[in-house]
Amino acid sequence: EFRNTSEAPRMFSSTAEYALRAVVQLATQPENALTAQAIAKVTRVPAGYLSKILQDLAKAGIVNSQRGPNGGFTLASRPDRLTVLDVVNAVDPIRRITDCPLGLPEHGKNLCRLHRRLDDAIALVETSFREATIQDMMSPSRSGTRCLFPTVDRKPIAEPKRRNVKK
Repeated sequence: EFRNTSEAPRMFSSTAEYALRAVVQLATQPENALTAQAIAKVTRVPAGYLSKILQDLAKAGIVNSQRGPNGGFTLASRPDRLTVLDVVNAVDPIRRITDCPLGLPEHGKNLCRLHRRLDDAIALVETSFREATIQDMMSPSRSGTRCLFPTVDRKPIAEPKRRNVKK
């Protein structure tokens, strides 16, 4: 069986990832309203699907939508105040395990060890996303590069030059 190895393994829905890509792209160009088509092209997300995601983000107050010849989408708040959890929960909310998924009456609200561990892992993800801002996704760090997309004209957004500092 052939498996496409260029596709990253998924723990989260494509919808959540596409929403995060779009929001990061909007954060890189705060002075411009971007069309769904322009965002889709840069982030490599299907345009029709992205339009629906952007509508959901607008309903949740994550992005502003403006119609007309100079219309498009902009972030509704600063990237340093917008968390990854805000974006994910706007389009595909993280669901905690509160009752036995098997419906076993003897478990009730007391989760078995398996489901308790799974819920603990979900809680860790939720905390991590709550602590991470969109600005964090745009900043270089030791754990990875900034989340950058090529601009519409296919030239990547340049990383800031780093000065050589002797230790």
